[in-house]
Amino acid sequence: MKQELKVGIIGLGHLHPFTYMPHFQSCPYTRVVAATDAKAELRESFTRQFGVETYADWQPMLDREKPDLVYIFLPHCECADAAVAAAERGIHVVVEKPVAHTSGDAARIAAACRENKVLFSTPYLWRYHPVTRKMKEVIDSGLLGEIVGCEGRCAAGGLHRYIDGHSEWMLDPKKSGGGPMYNLGVHWIDLYRWLLNDEIETVAGKNVRVNQKYEIEDNSFAIATFSKGATLALDISYTVPDSYPYGRDLYLALRGTLGCINFAPSFEGTRQTMMICSNSPKFGGAPRQIIEFELDPVPGYCGSLGLEYVNEIARQILDGNLETFVNGDDAVKVLEVVEAIYRADKAAATVKVEYR
Repeated sequence: MKQELKVGIIGLGHLHPFTYMPHFQSCPYTRVVAATDAKAELRESFTRQFGVETYADWQPMLDREKPDLVYIFLPHCECADAAVAAAERGIHVVVEKPVAHTSGDAARIAAACRENKVLFSTPYLWRYHPVTRKMKEVIDSGLLGEIVGCEGRCAAGGLHRYIDGHSEWMLDPKKSGGGPMYNLGVHWIDLYRWLLNDEIETVAGKNVRVNQKYEIEDNSFAIATFSKGATLALDISYTVPDSYPYGRDLYLALRGTLGCINFAPSFEGTRQTMMICSNSPKFGGAPRQIIEFELDPVPGYCGSLGLEYVNEIARQILDGNLETFVNGDDAVKVLEVVEAIYRADKAAATVKVEYR
């Protein structure tokens, strides 16, 4: 049985492909055989750092190198064509979130992967965080009672980091689909779908453009209501000050009829803290608990979360298991919610999410 996967990387003009390399190098099941990008300077930099052959175009790379698996980091509007071409060649596909600039293109990828019996996943890595997994355990145990309200804040910035990171296309809505809700808010939408085991039914939204240079909105707000009644408030932006620690302002919270959870993730470092308050008798004489987590220090994108994801995807392919923890249907549904937020903003009204 095959014990190693040949991996191709499609697209280097993104913040993440270079930082995925430590994971591919640490994973015993993956070997990166080639990478592609239209920009010569990015190809040269990648080869210089990692000794990997590069191509200007992904099509000859697929045909000559015949990878088993590709990770795609192209502009969102280009992801679907590359992913479908890979699937039609029998190559497994991981596409960086949100996987496409429209839910229709995301669905096209999912259909091609199903038809050709290859894996399709996207790295919504917050599902892999030890704290969010503990949150899921607490919610499922009933300690919080019926969930009433949720909050998700993800402020990152500023816009210059996409210029510095050779991904200036992110600031062109024709290529990216939209602003921070497309790029960052999708993480929280997916995470809360998983935490609550529920789907969003209606949304209200407001997109705000502060910058004067780019056509992209840099702040996005939404109120989303799940089918079981929980309400989620999202505050997503590219406008956190440069002086903010590590350039990220992150917050997750849930409140139920019996208790609540608060978690302000540290973007850098390994120490994380979560607070749980509950009136449930299961909490006994300690109705307020603060739990500390010490994460393993792992180099690479998202640390131990990223490495676990790369290892898991590789093992599933080698085992012939295409049912991933985060699958193509998840990617499609998240984008359908994002598109509803944009429709709600234009209509200045609450709208229903239109699922396929």
